[in-house]
Amino acid sequence: MRIIRGRAPGSASEQRSATFTGTVWADPVLPTTDGVTVNNVFFTPGSRTHWHSHEHGQILHVTAGSGLVCTRGEEPQPLGAGDTVWVPAGETHWHGAGPDTYLLHLAISLGTTDWHQPVGDDEYGATA
Repeated sequence: MRIIRGRAPGSASEQRSATFTGTVWADPVLPTTDGVTVNNVFFTPGSRTHWHSHEHGQILHVTAGSGLVCTRGEEPQPLGAGDTVWVPAGETHWHGAGPDTYLLHLAISLGTTDWHQPVGDDEYGATA
């Protein structure tokens, strides 16, 4: 057993850019341990992940704000505080803030993450 009080020693919030569009901050709650990574992720209005999938799935729990989550080939779904999303293993998806609001969610990623192309402004704009 391991108890992490506050955040893991030596970890710090960092701005994400390589696999995100817009300004996104990640605050590590639990660095990758046995294939599980836990982050609080803060999205500014209009920011979002690129398309991606997870080896063993992902859990998103919205703690504040509102946003969108979308599985490839389906319509985006709105998210609000208190919502929890289960993304199955291998399902390509994106998630992020709404156009006029921030989004804060706890992301529990299981296994490796396979990153794909960005969600373009036209694609995001059509869904927001």
